[in-house]
Amino acid sequence: MPTLLKWNGFRFYFFSNEGFEPPHIHVDKDECSVKIWLTPVTIAHNYGFKDKELNAIVLKVNEKKSDFVEAWHEYFKQ
Repeated sequence: MPTLLKWNGFRFYFFSNEGFEPPHIHVDKDECSVKIWLTPVTIAHNYGFKDKELNAIVLKVNEKKSDFVEAWHEYFKQ
């Protein structure tokens, strides 16, 4: 599970066995988790985050989107 970013207690990462899916990122904090598609940036699944936290996460994903997509393609050699 490569971790791409730690920010304000959030961990942004992807699973090493998910290269068959479109680029996406997982974000965890405490007992909450969200999966976000990167192209376009949309929430796939949310488990426990409140709207305020989701908004902050989506803003950060949009800010770092090109870095995340590049890391995805580099890791999965796509």
